[in-house]
Amino acid sequence: MKKVITYGTFDLLHYGHVNLLQRAKALGDYLIVAISTDEFNWNKKQKKCYFSYEERKRLVEAIRYVDLVIPEEEWEQKISDIKEFKVDTFVIGDDWEGKFDFLKDYCEVVYLPRTPEISTTQIKKDLMK
Repeated sequence: MKKVITYGTFDLLHYGHVNLLQRAKALGDYLIVAISTDEFNWNKKQKKCYFSYEERKRLVEAIRYVDLVIPEEEWEQKISDIKEFKVDTFVIGDDWEGKFDFLKDYCEVVYLPRTPEISTTQIKKDLMK
């Protein structure tokens, strides 16, 4: 069984997220999604989420492409997650191009194109207008 993992905040879930998860799942048989916890988002990313970790986890778990959701609690956990879950492919949006090449020592790394016309950042900006 080929396992794929991706990471993200997945706040204000939208069709760009679903597109990413669908394309990630197409690269393997089992998709693991690591969702940033509230503490990690606030303390390390200086990002406040609209939905709590538990709410975001519940939403992502409801997507049919997703087999398992785990918490992302620190930047450094990616290597241990890849080893623990015996991951074959790490997938992330191409806005991170090159940033995770160090993981190529552990698994295949794929940068997928983002859905260009949608992002959580843009949704938040549009709501403030």
